[in-house]
Amino acid sequence: MVVDGNAVAGLLDGVLGSEPTTARLRCRGCGSTGVLARTRVHVSAMGAVARCRDCDAVLVTVVETPAGRLVGLPGARTVAVG
Repeated sequence: MVVDGNAVAGLLDGVLGSEPTTARLRCRGCGSTGVLARTRVHVSAMGAVARCRDCDAVLVTVVETPAGRLVGLPGARTVAVG
């Protein structure tokens, strides 16, 4: 299922601030900047992957494991929370 970045807001609360949908991410792939809410998010039973709307690079990963939630920012060059 593909949704917008609002779908991962609850999963990232505390990681990207109290309002993660407004966190600004810069894509390592193409350099575009935008808020998490505008990313394309692929959701599965294992977690979620937020991708750049411009080049489809992976910006944010969220994986649910028995030990807890793992969050990665592999494609986000800069993150501005505010």
